[in-house]
Amino acid sequence: MTELNHIFNGILEILWRRYLNNELHLMFGENSTEYTFNNKDPTRDHLNLFSNRQQPKKKRKSRTAFTNHQIFELEKRFLYQKYLSPADRDEIAQSLGLTNAQVITWFQNRRAKLKRDMEELKKDVDAAKVSGQRAILTTLHEMTNTTQQNLSKSPDS
Repeated sequence: MTELNHIFNGILEILWRRYLNNELHLMFGENSTEYTFNNKDPTRDHLNLFSNRQQPKKKRKSRTAFTNHQIFELEKRFLYQKYLSPADRDEIAQSLGLTNAQVITWFQNRRAKLKRDMEELKKDVDAAKVSGQRAILTTLHEMTNTTQQNLSKSPDS
């Protein structure tokens, strides 16, 4: 029973330290290691049941919802310029009220979409070629059969 109490008290201590660490991280920031507790006692390793907890992820910036005007202008520019110079990027970002990072990301995503679309189009063209070749071969085969049948029905017989 004392072993069970020892384990229970160890778990409570771990949970309490984690709670305090979480509170301190909230007060002093995620990267603050100055205020964390470290349990370096090797005799308590069996108590670290919850020690593999991941650090909280950094909050991501919410997704940018571009306006129709911004998309139109970005698409228009993309038609003739797939890659932007830093000066062009600054000019577009400023004129559309976007950040440089948003313009960079938009162009990267648009190039990736173009690549996907081109690969799909190539697959469609290849499939059409194969389908067309089959149709031509079928037609040729039918014509050959018809010709052979017509030749076998010669007026001499």
